[in-house]
Amino acid sequence: MEMTITKTETAGEEKLRKAKSAKLILLFAMVSMTMMFAGLTSAFVVSKSRADWLKNFELPTAFYYSTAVIIACSVTFYLAKKAIQKDNRSATTALLLGTLALGILFVVLQFAGFGQIVESGYYFTGEGSSITTTFLYVVTVTHLLHLAGGLISLLIIIYNHFKQKYNSTQTLGIELGAMYWHFLDLLWLYLFLFLYFFK
Repeated sequence: MEMTITKTETAGEEKLRKAKSAKLILLFAMVSMTMMFAGLTSAFVVSKSRADWLKNFELPTAFYYSTAVIIACSVTFYLAKKAIQKDNRSATTALLLGTLALGILFVVLQFAGFGQIVESGYYFTGEGSSITTTFLYVVTVTHLLHLAGGLISLLIIIYNHFKQKYNSTQTLGIELGAMYWHFLDLLWLYLFLFLYFFK
């Protein structure tokens, strides 16, 4: 009896240690990404003295909609995590699929925003480009690349969920996915507000 309790405690401690390690690695990656975007936005501020800076550039309306969509993504992912913690599998399924749909919609709106910029006569490269539009293109595409990683991880989470690998006692995968998605949300909000006020 005493030996069984000891083994159970050891397994629980090992599970907790693995969870802490995984979260620490993810946190380290997010800090690295934050530093990269901080460098990009710093370069943007320094370049404002250039002659080809666009003084009256307006962000495309699609970027406003995409901001609302990515916030909704974080909400649905958070609710999915709460649902699986209560072993509510049907709600978790609906919320994870909803998060995926919203994530894809965010990507679509980002490309729609690129289209609006080009339709306004601004280009990202070549003679019709400026430092403003080039920077906007670089930071948005870089964020989309990170979002692609988020969508891939979300697909893996959904697959594992359908394989019934998550329950109220095993939520690590969903927790890590939610952490990364919230980070992407905050990162885009930072970029959006930065572009809005410093464009």
